[in-house]
Amino acid sequence: MTDTQTTQTSLTTTASAAANGMIVHLTDSAAARLLVLREKEGNPKLMLRVTVLGGGCSGFQYQLDVTDTVNADDVTFEKNGAALVTDDVSLPFINGAEIDFVSDMMKSAFKIRNPNAAAGCGCGKSFSTK
Repeated sequence: MTDTQTTQTSLTTTASAAANGMIVHLTDSAAARLLVLREKEGNPKLMLRVTVLGGGCSGFQYQLDVTDTVNADDVTFEKNGAALVTDDVSLPFINGAEIDFVSDMMKSAFKIRNPNAAAGCGCGKSFSTK
């Protein structure tokens, strides 16, 4: 397999990420939500982009966008036909993280569970590293 590597959970990732041993997990719920967004927008190429930026309450912050563009320095992870993309600078900050989609009575949103985060703020978009 030169283009992708498949794990037992039907998650695929680009060869460059697999070679570096880094991974970002997309839950079934997050994958299903992305597929709904694709259908709603009428764009089968839509992906969730996760970027880590400096700033925020705790030093770093997540930026989540829906995009259909893949840049030269991007790494793509796929699950159940849905895709998540991040750049190679952000990837070490979210390596091993789980991206989920949660819905409750108050709101519905993508949620990041990041093992590299030592602390976070109440908004869930800002974190500091270990």
